[in-house]
Amino acid sequence: MSVQIIEKADKKKYAVIPYSDYLALLERAEDAEDIRAAASAVRALAEGEDELVPGDVVDALMEGEHPVKVWRRHRGLSQAQLAERIGATQGSIAQIENRLRAGSVDTLARIAQALEVDLDDLATAWG
Repeated sequence: MSVQIIEKADKKKYAVIPYSDYLALLERAEDAEDIRAAASAVRALAEGEDELVPGDVVDALMEGEHPVKVWRRHRGLSQAQLAERIGATQGSIAQIENRLRAGSVDTLARIAQALEVDLDDLATAWG
């Protein structure tokens, strides 16, 4: 790699390199960032801070199933069990899952906590 150093007031201020070298350095920096991000994701999984989402959960969400229903089934809970965990009725959970009732933000926040998901994971519940 050829480098031209530009000085200003007897101090090195700039390094000029060929564009192809710049692109190669940029690619290496992006690769290093990807490696750090991957290592962080692996660490979060290992420490239980994150989880992998199974394909059947993704497929159900992409097909438009209500996210409360998808995550509830994924966690192995009945509507009654979820309702008991959040202090609601089974009927109210059924109404939310069948889009007959939106559910308040507070209710959805309690559902998210009970299902161990972020409230954002239930965002389509409002739609």
